[in-house]
Amino acid sequence: MGGGISGLAAAYELQARKVRHVVLERAPRVGGVIRTDQVDGFTLDGGPDALLVQKPAAVELCRELGLGDRLVPTLPPRTAFVLRAGRLHPLPAHSVLGIPTRVRPLAATRLLSAAGRIRMAADLVLPAGAPGARGDESVASFFARRFGQETVDYIAEPLLAGIHAGHVERLSIRALFPRLVEAERTHGSIIRALAARRRRAPAPGGPFRSLRGGVGELVMALAGRLAPDVLRTGAGVREIRGRAPYRLLLDTGASVTAGQVVLAVPGPAVAALLRPLDPELAEQCGSIPHTSTATVALGYPRDAIGHDLRGTGFVVPRVERGVSVMAGTWVSSKWPGRAPPGQALLRGFVGGARDGSALDRTDAELVAAVHRDFTQLLDISGTPSLARVYRWPGLNPQYEVGHLERLAAIDAGLERLPGVQITGAGFRGVGIPDCIAAGRAAGAAASRAA
Repeated sequence: MGGGISGLAAAYELQARKVRHVVLERAPRVGGVIRTDQVDGFTLDGGPDALLVQKPAAVELCRELGLGDRLVPTLPPRTAFVLRAGRLHPLPAHSVLGIPTRVRPLAATRLLSAAGRIRMAADLVLPAGAPGARGDESVASFFARRFGQETVDYIAEPLLAGIHAGHVERLSIRALFPRLVEAERTHGSIIRALAARRRRAPAPGGPFRSLRGGVGELVMALAGRLAPDVLRTGAGVREIRGRAPYRLLLDTGASVTAGQVVLAVPGPAVAALLRPLDPELAEQCGSIPHTSTATVALGYPRDAIGHDLRGTGFVVPRVERGVSVMAGTWVSSKWPGRAPPGQALLRGFVGGARDGSALDRTDAELVAAVHRDFTQLLDISGTPSLARVYRWPGLNPQYEVGHLERLAAIDAGLERLPGVQITGAGFRGVGIPDCIAAGRAAGAAASRAA
């Protein structure tokens, strides 16, 4: 169930193992939050636009599907900026997750005050936390402990929490950024650990890849590899009955009988379907919070923008007032071929934990708010030549402190429902590579049990 990237990856794995299966998707299209549109010469990614190289599942799948020669790196310079006091400050060079891996760029940055830079550098001499003594902690707690409160406000909150549209004080460092936890355990200093890793495994071309026609190409190629009768769109499941084999009742009135059910849908949908079968498990699945966001894509004549747009975009700390967007991406400076000649493509992101009512506004109101911010920050004159709004209500799962323990409890509860598996962004990893890896693992497990 679910035709997003997790469900499609599970189906792809089942097909490779020659197991008869069907994909049931309520929406009229597959892909979930991955959506790419071609509009008037612009290539618009409505949701995620990048594949993280460090987690290889997505890039490897692209190559399996014959898309290897269509993978493209971000354009140089790969600089990201942070808004502070009305100015865009570049992140220190050679940063990983906003953390400098060299002392000189840290010393030179004006993103942090002198006191903030000295406190961040103290990570080099601070002892590691006692293994297991702290258990899970929030991203804010981890950064404040290692680098000081100023880095929470101007690096962790806009950059790390911003990726997930969540509260920096609630998000789990262990669930979302385990390599930082491991870096402290093995090296003590996070800066020293990330610098050593960067030397061992440099990332030529930067840490991200996309596809020439947007990441929607991956969805289309994956769906195209499945047998014609496998994908059923407009086929929402309203109830699951019985025990294996299960009977799935569809909104259309039809039903499907299956020995194995892979649930690759958001947590609230999982909870609703499992409540008649196992109320305790349903409660655990439904307890994972979600936020809502919108992506606003705006095209402009390039000569209407005074800013040089050298880099990938910017993030906005929560402590900065008077700005609607959480972040902005300079799409046509980040990826090749995303705008027609003489045009520039930008994306603004609104909503999340910072603005829970953002999606109550009309498309016109969202466009106006993002255009106003871009005009102020990027010296834009005139109006957009293109505007498109993508709404994602309740589709940003929040891995809050204790998420891994909650997931372990969910897995234990699944032992009471043989033949049912749960995967997808709401549970086992938010990014595209994590979703692909988890989806393929679920497909492999279902094939072994079939």
